[in-house]
Amino acid sequence: MKSMVRSIRPSLSRRLSFSSSRQFPLIRIVFAIAVAAAVFYAARLDAQDNVFTGTNKGAAKIRIAVADFKAANSDSQTAQPKTTFDSTLYSDLANAGVFDVVSKSMLPSGSPGAPSEVHLQAYSDPPPNASFLAFGSIGVSGGKLLVNGFLYDAKNQQFPQVLAKQYSGDVSEESARQIAHQFADEIIVHLGGGLPGICESKIYYVKQEGANKEIWMMDYDGANQHQVTHLGTISIGPRVAPDNSRIAFESLGKNGFQIRMYSLLLNRLVTFSSVGGTNITPAWSPDGNQIAFSSSRSGDPEIWIADSNGALARQVTHFRGPDSSPTFNPRSGAQIAWISDRTGLPQLYIMNTDGTAVQQLTDGGYVSSPSWSPNGQWIAFAWNRKYGPGAPGGEDIYMMDIATKAWTQLTHDSGQCDFPSWSPDGRHIVYACSPNGNTPRSRIYSLLVSDGSASAHALTGAGGDMPNWSWR
Repeated sequence: MKSMVRSIRPSLSRRLSFSSSRQFPLIRIVFAIAVAAAVFYAARLDAQDNVFTGTNKGAAKIRIAVADFKAANSDSQTAQPKTTFDSTLYSDLANAGVFDVVSKSMLPSGSPGAPSEVHLQAYSDPPPNASFLAFGSIGVSGGKLLVNGFLYDAKNQQFPQVLAKQYSGDVSEESARQIAHQFADEIIVHLGGGLPGICESKIYYVKQEGANKEIWMMDYDGANQHQVTHLGTISIGPRVAPDNSRIAFESLGKNGFQIRMYSLLLNRLVTFSSVGGTNITPAWSPDGNQIAFSSSRSGDPEIWIADSNGALARQVTHFRGPDSSPTFNPRSGAQIAWISDRTGLPQLYIMNTDGTAVQQLTDGGYVSSPSWSPNGQWIAFAWNRKYGPGAPGGEDIYMMDIATKAWTQLTHDSGQCDFPSWSPDGRHIVYACSPNGNTPRSRIYSLLVSDGSASAHALTGAGGDMPNWSWR
């Protein structure tokens, strides 16, 4: 039986990856699934075997030149913030998914710091052949870092100005990074079809250090990684509130795994009511007023919904077999996707928040960790389509169009990938992947949905797991 327990896929086994002397009620769930897995031979999918195109596939990207900003003065404090600002702005726009950023080697010499210094034709003609130009100045004045940023239509000689912004902040590399993120987001919202940029968003995740796991956070690009919780136990599955004020997560205590709430404003734990059983996998409603979660308080693990403090909880599912990992439709707030193994192995389902209109979306393999896209059209999830004895398969990240049930495979044979989470603009997904299912070797990756695994790049070193992208 021990070997069967070890065969359970990462999303459950990672909750068991600590000292074997620590036992808790969730082992009952894992044991039940292990028994089912031992006798269940995964049927071949009757659904489509082809891979469908992703969002924005084939869409033309906007060619933009990003000039290094001109030093506004000779203050020695300007040099390092300027270097950080230039590299961050370039990287932000290159990673946005909507731009073809001109290589800096193709740009004319010199850095225009003001509109009067710009020769547009030098950027609009080959080799840059840019449609837009971002430029400006950066310097230190009065003990503050001052940045003037401009966005010009390089093809419009008569009325080129699209955007002009001024920013100020502390004289530091971190301030320069944040100002670059702000300016990049302004450019993205103006040229990217009205969708907000993600450069100021955050990613919350789990980091393992020794026997413990704590909640950490970082910028969207992997910078500024720092620890949030210091509980000295196993804390996993972070979910940040829509207003970025709190993090809900599950943590191991004397009563097994329970949902806990951490205030990012107060920098401490705040009250979340739990009434019996094991309570795990919290998920916020888009208005921030409710939390859905899995609870065994009534016996079998079912999906429950409570207010944001854990009170007034009501049971939503009433089926035999564990139900877990709920995620709200961010667009409507009226539907929940979740995982249930009521048919033998965990599959993806959706339903209304009152438990009606249940639909099964997958019908084979082993599914986990659903995440609903901001526009409500797609659900991303981890899927081992060939799970079962005698049919070894890999676990990859997929996404499914809710209306058609057409799916797209986003990662391919890169290890055991799990825990996808959408960026606020719906163009990117962050996820965890380990080469062999070994949690301490897991890293967090980000990819552009339209490009899939070809764009995947690591955000953390080994030990990063279970990422959750902020709502904004």
